[in-house]
Amino acid sequence: MRTGSEPTTARSALRLRLGLALWGVVWTLFGTAAFALAGRPGWAAACGALWVVITVDLAMVIRHIRQGPHYQPGRDIPPYRPPEQRWP
Repeated sequence: MRTGSEPTTARSALRLRLGLALWGVVWTLFGTAAFALAGRPGWAAACGALWVVITVDLAMVIRHIRQGPHYQPGRDIPPYRPPEQRWP
């Protein structure tokens, strides 16, 4: 059921983000090692920097999942109620 308040009550697909972050960690570690062994320090540093960003995102996703239904509601939790008053 659409209520018109979806942008303000949207839920994040944290499990999908978790999977994508894990996939990104694997590939950036592989890329860092491969470029380092191939003698490309610039590309290895770029992959290493991307690995840091993905690891921080992974930590935030895990933190939000562990915080419970406030951030990751399950199927048994109904959608948030839209606000009673709309501001002009």
